[in-house]
Amino acid sequence: MNWIKLLGLVTLAWILALRAQAEVIEIPQEELAKESVLPIFDRPVSVKNRNVATAGRFDMSLAYGMALSEPIFNANRYGIAFYYNTSEDNAWGIKYEKISSGLSTYANQLAQPGFDLDFSRVPYPDSTLMGEWDWKLFYGKMSVTKNTVINTSLYTSLSAGIVKFTHKSYPGIAPGIGQKFYFGQSFSLRFDVRLYANQAPIPFLDSTSTTDGSGVLNTKPTPTPDKFSERLTYTTVLNAGLSWLF
Repeated sequence: MNWIKLLGLVTLAWILALRAQAEVIEIPQEELAKESVLPIFDRPVSVKNRNVATAGRFDMSLAYGMALSEPIFNANRYGIAFYYNTSEDNAWGIKYEKISSGLSTYANQLAQPGFDLDFSRVPYPDSTLMGEWDWKLFYGKMSVTKNTVINTSLYTSLSAGIVKFTHKSYPGIAPGIGQKFYFGQSFSLRFDVRLYANQAPIPFLDSTSTTDGSGVLNTKPTPTPDKFSERLTYTTVLNAGLSWLF
């Protein structure tokens, strides 16, 4: 009789399993889990709309820059720029930078006895004047606290113009990328990094020079600027500044 009871239990379990597989459970579509969930805001209009409109407005910027890849000359530069925003995506302007004169700490150390390298004899960069196109890739809002919203703008830039040395001007270009942080409707902090590419004199004289020895040796006659050969030079510059929309 035990084997009959066991057979009956197995048969009952098998029937229940078949019924469970045959049943279709329907769940409302809105209750199903999704891969991403959209946030719900109390004021969706303020999230969608721009707090800072730039189209049709002028922008003036004051900036300080530092050449990150300059081993010989002074790395500091100061600039002023004016832009016109033709749309929320594009801005066109002109930028002037004055490069500080003098040598870097490293170059001054090489002027000490034992090295006798006087790089003040080399033509050095004086200023840049370039036209610029800014392409605003992304506008967003960032909240540090629940009561403060900072508007941001990520952009790329492309500049072209001249790089002036003490003896000659060279054409150059400078692509870059930057970020603006707006405080109110007009003022913003601006940070960007640019890569300048232009011809520049080589600090040492080549072997074909008529001047005996290196032009930076302070024990040799001072050469004229035309004695220095030229090459394509790349300079990475980090800028930080203040912009004003009006």
